[in-house]
Amino acid sequence: MKPKILTTLPHYSFPAFTADAIAGVTVAMVALPLSLAIAIASGANPAEGLITAIIGGFLISLLGGSRVQIGGPTGAFIVVVFGVIATHGYDGLVLATFMAGFILILAGWLRAGSLVEYVPEPVINGFTIGIAVIIGASQIKDLLGLTLGKAPADFVELIPALWGARATFNPASLAIGVATIIGIIALRRLWPRFPGLIVAVAVTSLIAYAAHLPVDTIVSRFGALPDHLPAPRVPTLDYQRMIDLVPSALVIAFLAGVESLLSAMVADRMISGAHRPNAEMVAQGAANIGSALFGGLPATGAIARTATNIRAGGRTPVAGLVHALVVLLVMVFASGLAGYLAMPALAGLLMITAWNMSEPHKWRGYMRARISDRVLLLLTFVLTVVTDLTIAIGVGVALGLALRLRRRNIPPEHWSEPDR
Repeated sequence: MKPKILTTLPHYSFPAFTADAIAGVTVAMVALPLSLAIAIASGANPAEGLITAIIGGFLISLLGGSRVQIGGPTGAFIVVVFGVIATHGYDGLVLATFMAGFILILAGWLRAGSLVEYVPEPVINGFTIGIAVIIGASQIKDLLGLTLGKAPADFVELIPALWGARATFNPASLAIGVATIIGIIALRRLWPRFPGLIVAVAVTSLIAYAAHLPVDTIVSRFGALPDHLPAPRVPTLDYQRMIDLVPSALVIAFLAGVESLLSAMVADRMISGAHRPNAEMVAQGAANIGSALFGGLPATGAIARTATNIRAGGRTPVAGLVHALVVLLVMVFASGLAGYLAMPALAGLLMITAWNMSEPHKWRGYMRARISDRVLLLLTFVLTVVTDLTIAIGVGVALGLALRLRRRNIPPEHWSEPDR
């Protein structure tokens, strides 16, 4: 369970640091708007997304088993975090994240990291597409500028609530959101290695500010962003509350483990490397404990940011450390500017994130899979959307493992590379 940074530092050089530093700054520019948007979509304050990127991202790179993994808040957690906050409050989420950290460390010590390859791919694909649908639906309010009180956490209740608020549609919000989406797509196609997310969101937010468009910003809705990290604080460890939060902690731990190990496997193929799964699990645990101590969200390895890091030239964990430090510097010196990012621009960013999570270019391949895999994917998807992730994961994994036992001669899943 030796961290990769201890393997890479003995042969480290100044040219390697230069490449890692450039990659770290690049990925920080991608992580910044995503961290804010994910926190807001999760029902938290935007500052808590920055805290997660800083603390969680730093610990994942420092202690992790991958050379290039970038950690922080991810879209996969939006649904479960929103649900925990709605049911148990934000302090309940912090406690659940704290508990999940210890579960992940225990899993790493028990060498359970390699077990992720036995989780059926249709289950992962099913609830990932389900999460993408819920994220997309949750952003309709800000994309259209609808005036809606507290949006329902349940997807089935959210759609009628959005329809009921249709009379409050704001054309300016839609224009900023669509312009952001177009800008992100255009910049990705023209300059794939350029951090176009922050540019597109910043430019459309600047247009909204300069033209005095009637759209919400981070500062108008949530107040000014802080310019420093809060003091660490251990969550209140109430026995009954901990028992109530065990299901949420298990889901957070499962998602963090699967997302981070899947990201590390994708990274291995991109750099022809080999990650250490159990070290990665321990790092995820430490990152979630650290994030919870500072009042942050659940943290995990982020596939899109890890791929951005690799494409920008990052090859050691130093790039991830630089990324976390750059986000911290932005919080300290530029939080006032970040507060003027427009809400519909962030909604457009998350719409793109949701679309990429669903991997539409793979849908046709899913439909050509064996019937049992199609049913498993569809069932997990439907349960994710109409019930919750706890039920979807439990039923999906149980049925998937039962199918695997029935086909005993079939080897572990050969994961296809996600494009998120």
